[in-house]
Amino acid sequence: MILSLDSFKKIGDALLVTLAVLLTFLAFFVFRSADDNRLFSWTWVFAGGNAPTIFLLLILGIILAFVLARVSLFERGPIAFLFLFSFVTTAIFWSEPELIMDASRYFTQAKHLEVYGIEYFIREWGKDITAWTDLPSIPFLYGLIFKCFGENRIAIQIFTTLLFSGTLVLTYLIGKMLWNEEIGFSAGMLLLGMPFLLTQVPLMLVDVPTMFFLTLSIFTFMKALDQGGVPMIALASLTVFFTFFSKYSTWIMLSVLGIILLVYLKKGSKVTFRRSVAVLLLSGLLIGTIAILKFDLISEQIRLLLSYQKPGLGRWGESFISTFFFQIHPFITLAAAFSLFVAFKKRDLNFIIISWLVFFVFVFEIRRIRYILPVLPLLALMAAYGFQKVGTKELRRFIVFTIAISSLTIAIFAYLPFARKTSAENLKKTGEYLNSNEVEIVEVFTLPFKDSLANPSVAVPLLDLFTKSRILYQYDPELFPPPNNIETWRLRFTWEYKNPKYYTENQVQKNSTLIVIISGEAHPVLPKYLAQKLKGCRVSKRFEALSDPFQYKTSVEIYTRQINL
Repeated sequence: MILSLDSFKKIGDALLVTLAVLLTFLAFFVFRSADDNRLFSWTWVFAGGNAPTIFLLLILGIILAFVLARVSLFERGPIAFLFLFSFVTTAIFWSEPELIMDASRYFTQAKHLEVYGIEYFIREWGKDITAWTDLPSIPFLYGLIFKCFGENRIAIQIFTTLLFSGTLVLTYLIGKMLWNEEIGFSAGMLLLGMPFLLTQVPLMLVDVPTMFFLTLSIFTFMKALDQGGVPMIALASLTVFFTFFSKYSTWIMLSVLGIILLVYLKKGSKVTFRRSVAVLLLSGLLIGTIAILKFDLISEQIRLLLSYQKPGLGRWGESFISTFFFQIHPFITLAAAFSLFVAFKKRDLNFIIISWLVFFVFVFEIRRIRYILPVLPLLALMAAYGFQKVGTKELRRFIVFTIAISSLTIAIFAYLPFARKTSAENLKKTGEYLNSNEVEIVEVFTLPFKDSLANPSVAVPLLDLFTKSRILYQYDPELFPPPNNIETWRLRFTWEYKNPKYYTENQVQKNSTLIVIISGEAHPVLPKYLAQKLKGCRVSKRFEALSDPFQYKTSVEIYTRQINL
């Protein structure tokens, strides 16, 4: 069914929205120096003269949004539309390299489960498996995927994309439970209006899965309070358990469950309290069991978080201007701010549920967008709530689709090309080269970086993620002296790298015909021991794109060893 053009209150309203979107893009492009995002600053992503092309694509995107806004197909299947549309569009980002070196930790942890099994993973977490300040839920799931489907990055990307699409569906369901279908659907679509978030979906990190589990915890807890029953209470408890052990920041984020309970008690009965107690007792039993078994490790991690990571947030932060106007579509931020006045006027208690954690972001001044990703579905719900006061239903739908598609346009045609030009792409291309040549075993050597920004050894797991080849790597800590101020170094975890034993055991060096050298510069000077080893070898391939603005860079040379018959 196609809604007629007359369903818009005024065609001028649609034109006004179009003009506002285009002028906003131009204004932000002019003042792009205000974006201090550490990964996708507009200063960097629009440095190649691509703005005119993006502007034309935005116009085409707005036309597409206009068409979609007039189609009522998704009204008959909003869940299917949200899931499929988000999955297909974010799958475009699967060609990204691994941009954040934290992925090396999660890959290493997951591979331990794949190689040595579940029992080993549980027993050695925090011992032989270096845990840094990580919690085990997400690496455990990654490890299961490797165990079941093989050590393949695409399997991880399908999983994280499924979780992201699932988050859109859960956001819709929460909005529907609290208010109505329109708010829920708009909120789900608005999650696509956050360019930075879209780029994080295919990465082997814990942020997007944590966002899913926190949103699932909110939804299942509300369902448990509404309908009770052993299955729903058990599901809610298990979800809270997984969320608790996804990331330390979720410990304070789970306070939203207390807000939900207070709101429900205000409107409900004694049975609501009994159901909440059942969920909290069961999840508390599960959490407490793990906490007791890993008490020493958790205590040490908390100490490290308080002494190192908490003070470091002030040094590594990004401005709220960057986060809420450049990396999140500004219309979302403005609508979320407006929603505060709408909810206050209505005395709407349900609004406290979705605004609680967003409020925390500003109170605690969490100035790093990666750390607030789990809260973004709630910000989208706030924005969708605020949009309810704007024009007609058809106009609101047009605005929501315009925000989503314009953000997708910027992320796909500006952010993604920038990501693929970074030096992280060198490791990805190296892995693809090894796979195309069907290399069974490859020796890897890393060279110290001149400025000691990061330990180059963390690049080895990232290369491992992209290749089917078995890697032989011998880590010698004496070759990589850490910086003097290691206690406050922002990449401190790289200097606490411990070589996994699967890189040295059960592998025969003589079977390796290729040698990979990872360094921080093109054409590096080889140390004597390595130059001697490479005598008679020739360089068969180089991947040395180093044009990105980041301090940490990886360049790769591949040597072919001559085989004497």
